[in-house]
Amino acid sequence: MNVFFKLLLAVIFILFFSCTTTKKQDITIYQDISDSIRKNYAPDKRVALYKVSLRFDQNKIILKGESDQPKAIAALKQKLEETNIQIIDSVLMLPDASVGKTTFAIVNNSVANIRSTGKHSGELATQALLGTSLKVLKIAGSFYLVQTPDDYISWVDHGGVTLMNSDEYLKWTKAPKIIYTNTTGYTYQENNTNSAKLSDIVLGAQLKLLNEEENFYQIEYPDSRIGFVKKSECELYSKWVSNVKPSGELIESYAREFLGAPYLWGGTSSKGMDCSGFTKTVYLMNGFIIPRDASQQINAGLDIDSNLKFENLEKGDLMFFGKKATDSTKQITTHVGIWLGNGNGEFIHEASQVRLSSINSDSPYYDKFNTNRYLGSRRYLGVKDKMITNLKTNKLLTDFKQ
Repeated sequence: MNVFFKLLLAVIFILFFSCTTTKKQDITIYQDISDSIRKNYAPDKRVALYKVSLRFDQNKIILKGESDQPKAIAALKQKLEETNIQIIDSVLMLPDASVGKTTFAIVNNSVANIRSTGKHSGELATQALLGTSLKVLKIAGSFYLVQTPDDYISWVDHGGVTLMNSDEYLKWTKAPKIIYTNTTGYTYQENNTNSAKLSDIVLGAQLKLLNEEENFYQIEYPDSRIGFVKKSECELYSKWVSNVKPSGELIESYAREFLGAPYLWGGTSSKGMDCSGFTKTVYLMNGFIIPRDASQQINAGLDIDSNLKFENLEKGDLMFFGKKATDSTKQITTHVGIWLGNGNGEFIHEASQVRLSSINSDSPYYDKFNTNRYLGSRRYLGVKDKMITNLKTNKLLTDFKQ
């Protein structure tokens, strides 16, 4: 090979390497912009979807992926355009075309299991009670990507819900309802307890009211099944939500109803619950929709024990536990319970089962493990917070926060 060709190959190599390096540097800059947008608009992937990838193609940036955050995608495109790069937007916005007109679903079983992936073997992420509304974001086979009233986004199987279009959904939400106030029970095919059972039912469930009889309410399921439920085990929703008086005492009363209830990762019902599912359900029956997970609940309400002295706590405050921050690591919240006090430093929480514990070393309920990993407490009662939906002043349980 002569000297001329050697020099030519060297120049080509340098130009190619320089171009490739520039592209790598540019894509890093653009990726940093995307990461900044994600942190601003969708910092918690449990409640906001922003799965966006960027790649070069002939001096253009192609955006791919999916999101339910139109403002985030608009902001991303604006920031990228400021760099004078041409953009091809191929991001799939949710809800997508697979949903069609059925943009809502109502839970049709006593409890709907909502999973982290669209398959039955997927991890249980959370649950939704009978009669709860879900936003439908995507349909993939027999599973639906949905969002719950507390904004959690995961997958539910088709058997647990009934799809509805906007007109059907409006009729459902406007119809009179009953709310089930027993820990657990049954609905029946006829207006007597000797008739065949229609299904089981759990605390907090709602059904459409059709008729009131002496000892039973005639009710309708989202899938149009008609049955009966004992009046002594439920209330008219409108009456319940008007009369419920959230308090530390009412929180303790409902919390104690669950004593001995088994632990279930992702559970939020009397069939089984995790620590934050327990606190969520107790607060629901006090008239509030609160964030789903302990690591979300710690960001709501009012901080009332930043000194970690167990001072100024009131019955019903949420207590948080986990790994404390160090010089090199952030605080990690892994557990939550409810402060009861009762003169003995008691709290109630779901740990293997719903149980009583205490911060007092002289108490038979002393819990050294959790006392030593205490991270602080938050007050929800009497506090206005956009993360806490008050059902008295906001929307029905079957509706969503605006």
